[in-house]
Amino acid sequence: MGKQLPGLNTKLIEFIEAQPLFFVATAMEDGKINLSPKGMDTLKVLGNNRVVWLNLTGSGNETAAHLQKHPRITLMFCAFEGPPLILRLYGTARTLHKNDPDWEELYGHFEDFAGSRQLFDVSVNLVQTSCGMGVPYLEYKGERDMLEPWARNLGTEGLREYRKNKNSQSLDGLDTGLPPEK
Repeated sequence: MGKQLPGLNTKLIEFIEAQPLFFVATAMEDGKINLSPKGMDTLKVLGNNRVVWLNLTGSGNETAAHLQKHPRITLMFCAFEGPPLILRLYGTARTLHKNDPDWEELYGHFEDFAGSRQLFDVSVNLVQTSCGMGVPYLEYKGERDMLEPWARNLGTEGLREYRKNKNSQSLDGLDTGLPPEK
């Protein structure tokens, strides 16, 4: 059944790289818990205890707000085909924006997405597997080709305005730490 490991091994890294979907969870001590599904090619494993996730512009920015106060984060992956497995990565994350010194190096691991908003550099301190026998089989049919065209259509100025209006505060009114965009 379940195991706890100090870091990722080759088999688990291969499992992560094969998943088209993962989930991100963050929380404050009070207020709403954030749990978000993520897709596209926005997560890279950089080592046994390090992953980086490229966050694209969307309707909210809860993760960034939570991480400013409590840098803890959990990422979860589920096998929807093949042998059952649930994989959780527990750790802490730091948020990087386009003007941060490490942005270019870490962003270089990803394709250039028009709506790129932040990077989350995750330091993994616990890896946990569990059986996943209750997770249903689901068929992956492909990515939705909507977010990237939407961001491209908004353009630089439109994305700047959208993030200012929709991504600068969390649901609980917390500042998300987005720097002013030039």
